[in-house]
Amino acid sequence: MNIKKINKDKIAAWAVHGFTASGAVLGFLAIISIFNNDLVGAFLWLGLALLIDGLDGSLARKIGVTDKTPNIDGSALDLVIDYLNYVIIPALMIYWFQFVPPGWEIYIPAGIVAVSLYTFANINMKTSDYYFSGWPAIWNILVLYFYILGTNLWINLIVIIILYILTFVPIKFVHPLRVKNLRNYTIFATVLWGASTLKLVTANPNINLFLEEKIVMAIWILCSIYFASLCFTKSIKDE
Repeated sequence: MNIKKINKDKIAAWAVHGFTASGAVLGFLAIISIFNNDLVGAFLWLGLALLIDGLDGSLARKIGVTDKTPNIDGSALDLVIDYLNYVIIPALMIYWFQFVPPGWEIYIPAGIVAVSLYTFANINMKTSDYYFSGWPAIWNILVLYFYILGTNLWINLIVIIILYILTFVPIKFVHPLRVKNLRNYTIFATVLWGASTLKLVTANPNINLFLEEKIVMAIWILCSIYFASLCFTKSIKDE
Protein backbone atom coordinates (compact mmCIF):
# COMPACT_ATOMS: atom_id res chain seq x y z
CA MET A 1 0.00 0.00 0.00
CA ASN A 2 1.26 3.44 -0.95
CA ILE A 3 0.64 5.57 2.14
CA LYS A 4 1.17 8.73 0.11
CA LYS A 5 -1.95 7.94 -1.93
CA ILE A 6 -4.18 7.77 1.14
CA ASN A 7 -6.49 10.78 1.28
CA LYS A 8 -6.04 11.86 4.87
CA ASP A 9 -8.58 14.65 4.55
CA LYS A 10 -11.26 12.22 3.44
CA ILE A 11 -10.40 9.87 6.31
CA ALA A 12 -10.69 12.78 8.72
CA ALA A 13 -14.08 13.71 7.25
CA TRP A 14 -15.36 10.16 7.64
CA ALA A 15 -14.01 10.12 11.20
CA VAL A 16 -16.11 13.20 11.97
CA HIS A 17 -19.19 11.52 10.47
CA GLY A 18 -18.44 8.49 12.64
CA PHE A 19 -18.13 10.74 15.67
CA THR A 20 -21.53 12.23 14.87
CA ALA A 21 -23.05 8.78 14.33
CA SER A 22 -21.85 7.65 17.76
CA GLY A 23 -24.57 9.87 19.18
CA ALA A 24 -27.15 7.39 17.87
CA VAL A 25 -25.31 4.53 19.59
CA LEU A 26 -25.40 6.46 22.85
CA GLY A 27 -29.11 7.03 22.29
CA PHE A 28 -29.59 3.28 21.90
CA LEU A 29 -27.76 2.72 25.19
CA ALA A 30 -30.06 5.30 26.80
CA ILE A 31 -33.07 3.30 25.60
CA ILE A 32 -31.63 0.14 27.17
CA SER A 33 -31.17 2.07 30.43
CA ILE A 34 -34.82 3.14 30.29
CA PHE A 35 -36.01 -0.43 29.82
CA ASN A 36 -33.81 -1.36 32.81
CA ASN A 37 -35.55 1.37 34.85
CA ASP A 38 -32.24 3.23 35.14
CA LEU A 39 -33.27 6.85 34.65
CA VAL A 40 -29.91 8.24 35.79
CA GLY A 41 -28.09 5.97 33.35
CA ALA A 42 -30.33 7.22 30.54
CA PHE A 43 -29.52 10.82 31.45
CA LEU A 44 -25.80 10.07 31.44
CA TRP A 45 -25.88 8.46 27.99
CA LEU A 46 -27.93 11.37 26.66
CA GLY A 47 -25.48 13.76 28.28
CA LEU A 48 -22.60 12.19 26.37
CA ALA A 49 -24.67 12.38 23.18
CA LEU A 50 -25.33 16.07 23.90
CA LEU A 51 -21.59 16.67 24.29
CA ILE A 52 -20.91 15.03 20.93
CA ASP A 53 -23.66 17.08 19.33
CA GLY A 54 -22.06 20.22 20.68
CA LEU A 55 -18.63 19.37 19.28
CA ASP A 56 -19.23 17.65 15.95
CA GLY A 57 -20.46 20.72 14.11
CA SER A 58 -17.30 22.67 14.84
CA LEU A 59 -15.16 19.72 13.80
CA ALA A 60 -17.15 19.28 10.59
CA ARG A 61 -16.76 22.93 9.64
CA LYS A 62 -13.05 22.92 10.47
CA ILE A 63 -12.32 19.85 8.35
CA GLY A 64 -14.77 20.74 5.58
CA VAL A 65 -16.71 17.50 5.47
CA THR A 66 -19.07 18.78 2.78
CA ASP A 67 -16.20 18.99 0.28
CA LYS A 68 -14.42 15.84 1.45
CA THR A 69 -17.52 13.58 1.53
CA PRO A 70 -20.02 15.21 -0.86
CA ASN A 71 -22.21 12.09 -0.95
CA ILE A 72 -22.96 12.33 2.80
CA ASP A 73 -25.27 15.05 4.09
CA GLY A 74 -23.91 15.80 7.55
CA SER A 75 -26.88 18.02 8.37
CA ALA A 76 -29.34 15.22 7.63
CA LEU A 77 -27.27 12.81 9.71
CA ASP A 78 -27.28 15.27 12.59
CA LEU A 79 -31.05 15.84 12.36
CA VAL A 80 -31.82 12.12 12.44
CA ILE A 81 -29.70 11.64 15.57
CA ASP A 82 -31.11 14.76 17.21
CA TYR A 83 -34.67 13.59 16.61
CA LEU A 84 -33.81 10.30 18.29
CA ASN A 85 -32.04 11.80 21.30
CA TYR A 86 -34.00 15.03 21.75
CA VAL A 87 -37.48 13.77 20.93
CA ILE A 88 -38.04 10.00 20.77
CA ILE A 89 -36.04 9.05 23.86
CA PRO A 90 -37.37 11.87 26.10
CA ALA A 91 -40.91 11.01 24.99
CA LEU A 92 -40.21 7.41 25.99
CA MET A 93 -38.83 8.61 29.33
CA ILE A 94 -41.98 10.62 30.02
CA TYR A 95 -44.10 7.55 29.29
CA TRP A 96 -41.93 4.96 31.04
CA PHE A 97 -41.18 6.91 34.21
CA GLN A 98 -44.62 8.58 34.37
CA PHE A 99 -43.64 12.25 34.33
CA VAL A 100 -47.25 13.23 33.58
CA PRO A 101 -50.52 12.38 35.38
CA PRO A 102 -52.15 8.95 34.86
CA GLY A 103 -54.24 8.85 31.73
CA TRP A 104 -51.94 11.27 29.88
CA GLU A 105 -48.87 9.04 29.60
CA ILE A 106 -49.65 8.03 26.00
CA TYR A 107 -51.09 11.25 24.63
CA ILE A 108 -48.43 13.68 25.85
CA PRO A 109 -45.38 11.75 24.54
CA ALA A 110 -47.26 11.11 21.27
CA GLY A 111 -47.85 14.86 21.00
CA ILE A 112 -44.15 15.51 21.54
CA VAL A 113 -43.24 13.10 18.75
CA ALA A 114 -45.76 14.73 16.37
CA VAL A 115 -45.19 18.42 17.16
CA SER A 116 -41.41 18.08 17.04
CA LEU A 117 -41.59 16.97 13.42
CA TYR A 118 -42.42 20.57 12.54
CA THR A 119 -39.39 21.80 14.45
CA PHE A 120 -37.04 19.62 12.43
CA ALA A 121 -38.87 20.32 9.16
CA ASN A 122 -38.71 24.09 9.68
CA ILE A 123 -36.24 25.55 7.20
CA ASN A 124 -36.07 28.68 9.38
CA MET A 125 -35.34 26.76 12.56
CA LYS A 126 -32.28 28.96 13.18
CA THR A 127 -32.02 32.71 12.74
CA SER A 128 -29.13 34.39 10.93
CA ASP A 129 -27.43 34.98 14.29
CA TYR A 130 -27.86 31.28 15.28
CA TYR A 131 -30.69 31.58 17.75
CA PHE A 132 -33.41 28.95 17.49
CA SER A 133 -36.74 30.35 16.36
CA GLY A 134 -39.46 28.67 18.40
CA TRP A 135 -39.06 25.88 20.96
CA PRO A 136 -36.12 23.82 19.60
CA ALA A 137 -37.52 20.45 20.74
CA ILE A 138 -34.86 19.90 23.39
CA TRP A 139 -37.21 17.64 25.33
CA ASN A 140 -34.25 15.79 26.87
CA ILE A 141 -33.31 18.98 28.72
CA LEU A 142 -36.91 19.52 29.82
CA VAL A 143 -37.20 16.01 31.27
CA LEU A 144 -33.90 16.63 33.06
CA TYR A 145 -35.42 19.72 34.72
CA PHE A 146 -38.51 17.75 35.72
CA TYR A 147 -36.26 15.18 37.38
CA ILE A 148 -33.94 17.56 39.21
CA LEU A 149 -36.67 19.93 40.38
CA GLY A 150 -39.08 17.12 41.20
CA THR A 151 -41.97 19.11 39.75
CA ASN A 152 -45.61 18.13 40.14
CA LEU A 153 -46.97 15.91 37.36
CA TRP A 154 -49.68 18.43 36.48
CA ILE A 155 -47.10 21.21 36.21
CA ASN A 156 -45.11 18.97 33.86
CA LEU A 157 -48.23 18.47 31.76
CA ILE A 158 -48.98 22.19 31.55
CA VAL A 159 -45.36 23.08 30.68
CA ILE A 160 -45.27 20.49 27.88
CA ILE A 161 -48.52 21.80 26.37
CA ILE A 162 -47.17 25.37 26.50
CA LEU A 163 -44.04 24.22 24.68
CA TYR A 164 -46.22 22.52 22.04
CA ILE A 165 -47.55 26.01 21.30
CA LEU A 166 -44.17 27.74 21.49
CA THR A 167 -42.92 25.40 18.78
CA PHE A 168 -44.89 27.57 16.34
CA VAL A 169 -44.14 30.94 17.98
CA PRO A 170 -40.93 32.75 16.89
CA ILE A 171 -39.57 33.16 20.40
CA LYS A 172 -35.77 33.03 20.38
CA PHE A 173 -33.81 30.30 22.18
CA VAL A 174 -30.05 30.65 22.47
CA HIS A 175 -27.64 28.15 20.96
CA PRO A 176 -25.02 28.00 23.74
CA LEU A 177 -22.06 27.52 21.42
CA ARG A 178 -22.87 29.35 18.18
CA VAL A 179 -24.51 32.63 19.22
CA LYS A 180 -21.74 35.23 19.02
CA ASN A 181 -23.22 37.78 21.42
CA LEU A 182 -21.70 37.16 24.88
CA ARG A 183 -20.30 33.87 23.56
CA ASN A 184 -17.49 33.58 26.11
CA TYR A 185 -19.87 34.12 29.01
CA THR A 186 -22.38 31.71 27.50
CA ILE A 187 -19.78 28.97 27.01
CA PHE A 188 -18.59 29.48 30.60
CA ALA A 189 -22.21 29.23 31.83
CA THR A 190 -22.68 26.11 29.71
CA VAL A 191 -19.65 24.43 31.29
CA LEU A 192 -20.88 25.36 34.79
CA TRP A 193 -24.38 24.16 33.95
CA GLY A 194 -23.06 20.86 32.61
CA ALA A 195 -20.85 20.20 35.64
CA SER A 196 -23.58 21.10 38.14
CA THR A 197 -26.11 19.01 36.21
CA LEU A 198 -23.82 15.98 36.38
CA LYS A 199 -23.46 16.44 40.13
CA LEU A 200 -27.21 16.79 40.69
CA VAL A 201 -28.20 13.88 38.46
CA THR A 202 -25.76 11.50 40.11
CA ALA A 203 -26.59 12.60 43.65
CA ASN A 204 -28.36 10.25 46.06
CA PRO A 205 -31.99 10.21 44.85
CA ASN A 206 -33.22 10.04 48.46
CA ILE A 207 -31.82 13.43 49.51
CA ASN A 208 -33.34 16.88 49.14
CA LEU A 209 -31.11 18.58 46.59
CA PHE A 210 -32.17 22.04 47.76
CA LEU A 211 -30.89 21.24 51.24
CA GLU A 212 -28.01 18.83 50.68
CA GLU A 213 -26.60 20.33 47.46
CA LYS A 214 -27.39 24.01 48.04
CA ILE A 215 -24.30 25.46 46.36
CA VAL A 216 -24.48 23.20 43.31
CA MET A 217 -28.21 23.81 43.00
CA ALA A 218 -27.65 27.58 43.24
CA ILE A 219 -25.06 27.46 40.44
CA TRP A 220 -27.36 25.33 38.30
CA ILE A 221 -30.32 27.67 38.81
CA LEU A 222 -28.24 30.81 38.16
CA CYS A 223 -26.95 29.33 34.89
CA SER A 224 -30.51 28.44 33.92
CA ILE A 225 -31.63 32.00 34.66
CA TYR A 226 -28.76 33.32 32.53
CA PHE A 227 -29.88 31.25 29.52
CA ALA A 228 -33.52 32.19 30.06
CA SER A 229 -32.64 35.89 30.25
CA LEU A 230 -30.71 35.69 26.96
CA CYS A 231 -33.72 34.12 25.28
CA PHE A 232 -36.15 36.63 26.78
CA THR A 233 -34.13 39.75 25.95
CA LYS A 234 -33.45 38.59 22.39
CA SER A 235 -37.14 37.80 21.82
CA ILE A 236 -38.21 41.21 23.18
CA LYS A 237 -35.54 43.03 21.16
CA ASP A 238 -36.58 41.39 17.90
CA GLU A 239 -40.21 42.23 18.55
